[in-house]
Amino acid sequence: MSSRSPDEFRLGVRPYDRGAGTGDEPEDPHELLHRARRLTVHGHPGAGSAWERAATALRRAGGVLTPGDHADALDATALDCRGAARPAAGPLFFRAADLHERAGQRGKALVSRARALVAGPGPGATACARLAELCERASALHRVGQAGAAETATVRLLHGRVRADLLGTAPDRAAEAAALREDLARLIAFAAPHRADPAVARVLADTRALLGRITAPDDPAAAEAQLRAALDDHRAGGRTWPATEHHLLLSAVLRATGAHEEAAALLRAALVPQVTDTPLRAADRARLCLALARTVAGSGEQGRTARSAEKAAGAAEAEGAAEAAAETAEALEEEPTEELEEPEETAQEDGERLALLAEAVRHTEGPARDVRVGALARLLLGVAHAERGGWGRALALLEQALPGFQDDGDTAGRVRTRAWLAECLLHLGEPGRAAREYALAAAAARPWGDPRPGAALSRRAEHVLGLAGTRGPVPEIRGTGGTVYADAKAGTGASAEGGAPDGGARGAWPGLRALPEPFGPPERYQVDVYGEVGGAGPQAATAPGTRVQGCE
Repeated sequence: MSSRSPDEFRLGVRPYDRGAGTGDEPEDPHELLHRARRLTVHGHPGAGSAWERAATALRRAGGVLTPGDHADALDATALDCRGAARPAAGPLFFRAADLHERAGQRGKALVSRARALVAGPGPGATACARLAELCERASALHRVGQAGAAETATVRLLHGRVRADLLGTAPDRAAEAAALREDLARLIAFAAPHRADPAVARVLADTRALLGRITAPDDPAAAEAQLRAALDDHRAGGRTWPATEHHLLLSAVLRATGAHEEAAALLRAALVPQVTDTPLRAADRARLCLALARTVAGSGEQGRTARSAEKAAGAAEAEGAAEAAAETAEALEEEPTEELEEPEETAQEDGERLALLAEAVRHTEGPARDVRVGALARLLLGVAHAERGGWGRALALLEQALPGFQDDGDTAGRVRTRAWLAECLLHLGEPGRAAREYALAAAAARPWGDPRPGAALSRRAEHVLGLAGTRGPVPEIRGTGGTVYADAKAGTGASAEGGAPDGGARGAWPGLRALPEPFGPPERYQVDVYGEVGGAGPQAATAPGTRVQGCE
């Protein structure tokens, strides 16, 4: 029995990294098919590429894929649709479901339909209700032996992921989160007896990771235990490829509890996977680099804070000791010895952070780039250069970052990027352009619930425009957030917000660091680019959250 052309499942969609596909790979179409089927059973990230090679070889030999194989190929290819390619996943999953039905694989069909719902643009209450129905159908099929434990557990997990994404819309978020945690615990109890099946072990690991995510804002210690168990299950299931999401979530929990060094070690290990035939996807490597850069910065800040506290705590004792030393020195007719300063680690930390950000930028280039991660990496690297006085390099990176934030719809990203662009232009001797960028940033920030960022940016725009020799209020500038008049009416005067306006050796305007971060988690139980859970900011009304990959 044949299906439609195997070219159908390609749609020009390719994974970030093709994975192993040369060297000792067989040439016989049937052996290639066997390999693709085996990788699919284990949930291997290279399954999509394996199916593509098998389908091509089969077509050249005059054969075609059966409906069941074609469906598995579509599923595997859709799972590779990330970043800019993500919108193609839903149609592929729906077509796979139809083919699974034709092949009599009812449990697999339910999984494909569930994945299609999760892959949609921001699944809402309707998708959640349809997933609940699919869970009931999967359980019914499982009871009569027409759906396996892995298929039933996968549908339930996907339903749990959508419920997690919708926690922010629940009337009582805490109660709904508690109910979801109970359901996930029941899912773990259902799957655990079948963990010898690699597919079940995969679902078990991902269920523990989701449980850790939902637990993190309320009980970090319990979340840490679940995430460590998720990594153990990942390895125990024979999954030799990286568990990027699990590493990001666990490292974020460790950072939140102050264990920066352990978080950094975990991320460094994730960036150097032990198995070379399953390389990290470029976007995953970029996210790990961003998270490690954040961890290194936090570790340095933590160390400086601890040293300051030690100095403050021993100030009185040190003063007394100094007096005694002075008296002793005088008696010995010697000069008092100056206290040696503590070794400063800031330069080393900053250097590592800069290198990590540069690596993140490199891994977000290319046709399959992740627009969101790429824009953030360029913004962070640009800011890092600006803070070191590299205004020209920073300007080029920020100009590259801005279109990404505009495409993604993240207002906080646009505001922060434009504000830093303005500061670079000011230090490069272009106050007129700088004032315009500040005013556009203010316009974008104006709709936020907190009026302070927009007002401060408006005052900054007026102050900078004054440096260009313009008198009176800044002309109105229309931005995506409406019209802003960057004049004294927006605040209490420009001089208090001015910072360093002369483009000289002084640092950047301090108000830049107070602006909301891009892509912050919009709700308490959502995940950001770094794997951090929880928190909300002014950008929440316009920026979509970064969800844990919902199709795996």
